[in-house]
Amino acid sequence: MEKPNIADNKPIPVVLTKDQTYYYCTCGKSTNQPFCDGKHKGTNFKPHAFTAEKDGTAYLCQCKQSASAPFCDGAHKKI
Repeated sequence: MEKPNIADNKPIPVVLTKDQTYYYCTCGKSTNQPFCDGKHKGTNFKPHAFTAEKDGTAYLCQCKQSASAPFCDGAHKKI
């Protein structure tokens, strides 16, 4: 099974808008981290669509190891 690239070893704060849909990068290759820019083409990866439940800052995973993706769960501390 293909493993994702580690985009960074810390989460990235992003401002989300309630009810807006976002596409989280799961391959780690996007230059628009943590969001998908289509660089997964030709791989088994697909973006993870999610809708923000509220307005505000969220910390999204960039190590691509979080069990709570797209949100950081501290998995980067084990890398």
